[in-house]
Amino acid sequence: MIIRKISLALSVLFSITVFAQDVAKSDIEIKPEVKISYLDSVKNSFVKNDLAIRVDSLWMNELTSLDIYEDLTKDIQTINKDVTVDQELPTELLKQRLQAMNEKSPFEIEYNQGLENIIKSFLKNRKKSFSRLMALSEYYFPIFEDAFAKQNVPLEIKYLAVVESALNPKAVSRMGATGLWQFMYGTGKQYDLKIDSYIDERSDPLKATAAASEYMTKMFSIFGDWELVLASYNSGPGNVTKAIRRSGGKTKYWDIRNHLPRETQGYVPAFLATMYLFEYHKEHGINPERAVVKNFETDTICIKSQMSFKQIADLLDMPQSQIELLNPSYKLKVVPFYQDEQHFLRLPKDKIATFVNNEDKIYAYAKYDSGIYKMPTRLAQKVTPKEKAKQIKVPEPLDLESYIVQKGDNLSSIAKKYDVSVTDIKEWNNLNSNALVLGRSLKLKPKELVSKTSQEIIKKPTESAIASAEVSDKNEVEVEYVVKTGDNLGNIAKKFGITLAELKEWNSLTSNNLALGKTLVVSKKENTIVEPTAVASNSVDSFKKKAASAKTIGEDYYVKKGDSLYSISKKYPGVTISDIKKWNGIKDEDIKPGMKLKING
Repeated sequence: MIIRKISLALSVLFSITVFAQDVAKSDIEIKPEVKISYLDSVKNSFVKNDLAIRVDSLWMNELTSLDIYEDLTKDIQTINKDVTVDQELPTELLKQRLQAMNEKSPFEIEYNQGLENIIKSFLKNRKKSFSRLMALSEYYFPIFEDAFAKQNVPLEIKYLAVVESALNPKAVSRMGATGLWQFMYGTGKQYDLKIDSYIDERSDPLKATAAASEYMTKMFSIFGDWELVLASYNSGPGNVTKAIRRSGGKTKYWDIRNHLPRETQGYVPAFLATMYLFEYHKEHGINPERAVVKNFETDTICIKSQMSFKQIADLLDMPQSQIELLNPSYKLKVVPFYQDEQHFLRLPKDKIATFVNNEDKIYAYAKYDSGIYKMPTRLAQKVTPKEKAKQIKVPEPLDLESYIVQKGDNLSSIAKKYDVSVTDIKEWNNLNSNALVLGRSLKLKPKELVSKTSQEIIKKPTESAIASAEVSDKNEVEVEYVVKTGDNLGNIAKKFGITLAELKEWNSLTSNNLALGKTLVVSKKENTIVEPTAVASNSVDSFKKKAASAKTIGEDYYVKKGDSLYSISKKYPGVTISDIKKWNGIKDEDIKPGMKLKING
């Protein structure tokens, strides 16, 4: 008995083992083959680099945020230097600190009540903003200091970029002044800053700072006073000379301030207040936020072929926004390639290493992906924001017209007016009943169009006309849409009357994330020209074959279930509804199955 139980247990154990092996084999057999894309195959072949410098989200968000720029600009334009601000800062202590700043600066920094009010206003309302600005300064200030040192410009002028743009290279004023140093278009061109459809060097930190340095040097040679140089930078040298004349020939900023434009009166004090807060931020409890990336942690590479930011981001596994932040002068998010010019791309050093090690593969993929020749056409839609994204208009198969339902209308009266049947109107508009809503738009095909369409069917097309019709293998026309600011997959699908699943399938999307400027396929419709049954062919022979299948004029026709005068007229080339009514003495469209109709021709 014991032996039998042992034998039974071994048998069961053996069966379970065999079953488990079969399941394991079946798991191995049904495991699908994973297909990798061309992009993945290119990236898998890259020579890896051990460097791992990463830019955190704080730094990127601050560079793209314009809230500090807008707040500071508003403050400088509206601040009242004569209004006392309740903020803890003893006047005597402020005087001592300003004196210490004056001793080591070429600017004449002296205490006055207006400057004290502005400093206290910044301390009261802008402490958090200055904490963020100090994080940005770790990236930009070394660039400014290098350019100013070459032109012998006071390094303290680096604080002017805080007042001008809040250290945002994409800042644009209401008047169109652009970049870190807020150059107007004419001034930018005057100082050889390139501005075209692809590039705006007013947003380039290096080139714009060099231009600002040159401007400061020229203005100092005219006025001989750095405060007046700053005033001329804000309001122009003409307004400064007018203020000098109105003050009776005085040449110090504080003596002519009241004769300057209102904004400029607060401009230089705002600059000095900014300098003070950067110098004494610790004493006021302003703790700079951490800046992960500094300028020396980035490098540039000369681009040998036109590339989009998206292609670079996909290849180097980095956010596209990061590339935009490091390369703000490229307006269309494309690094162009002109035969007679060099264009550079700035990247974190670890990404530079990956790029240099795999240049040939990167350029090959860029050429493969989306085609360099198509890129300007797609991006051109973003250059003109007033123009809506161009969409392919797919013709209706029946050339239908729109009719707005008016008071007193019913399907019969509308059918009679357009010489069509009630059944046709229902079919064209997917109506299940005869009820109509006032103001509804109905699609109708008038008699003239019915006749015209029927005549076009029997016309023999030339071979060149048929060859010129571009029909895809699936006989479909794709409608494309360029993603704009504020778009998401849900509202795009709703806008074009499609499902989210269709939108994802047509565009091979695996997530709901969208990149600005991405081109999406939003509709796939049959490519029809006149009649669905007459256009699907690409050759004269197939057209002749379809035309031969049409019924012959001169025979009798017996009405079938579901027929209408319109559907019958379509079976006979050149025949209209009115012809059938005339030949058969029919006054209305009431025809019944089995009824014989004469088609005289």
